[in-house]
Amino acid sequence: MRRMFVATAVVMICVAVGASAAAVKKYGKDLTLKETTKISDIYAKTEAFNGKRVKVRGAIVEVCEMKGCWIALASDQEFQTIRFKVDEGVIVFPMDAKGLTATVEGVVTVTEETEAQQIEHGQMMAKEMGKPFDLKTVKGPKTVVMIKGEAAEVQ
Repeated sequence: MRRMFVATAVVMICVAVGASAAAVKKYGKDLTLKETTKISDIYAKTEAFNGKRVKVRGAIVEVCEMKGCWIALASDQEFQTIRFKVDEGVIVFPMDAKGLTATVEGVVTVTEETEAQQIEHGQMMAKEMGKPFDLKTVKGPKTVVMIKGEAAEVQ
C-alpha cells in the first residue's frame, strides 16, 4: 500500500512538472542570458544599466490594451514597475497575460521626458488603457526607464 502511495505521488509530481513546463509561452527570440537582474537594481543604477542587455522576471501587472506591444512587470520593490516594450507587431501579448509571471530579455533605455512629452505620452497611454489622463500627474521633467524587448517567456 505504501509503495502504491509513493508511486502515485511520484507520477503526480511528474505530471505537474510537465504541465507547468508546457504552460510556458514563448514570445520573440529565445532568452539567452543566464543571470537575472533585479528590477530594483536597474532603478538604483539607471545610468550603469542604460544600453545594457538584461534579463528580468516579474509578475505582469499591465498589458497594452490596444496592440499588446508592451507589458509592465512588478519589481521586487513595492510600487515599482518596469515597462517591457516591443516593436509593434513583432510580439503581441494577450490581455490574459496580466497576473502571470514573465521572464523577459532586452536592452535598458533611460530617457528624460519634458513636461510636454509626458503630457503627450500620458494622453496616448490613457487612450491605450481606456482611462482618463490626469494632467496634475505631470510635475517637471521625468526620467523614464524601460526595456526594449526582444524575448519573453510567460507562465
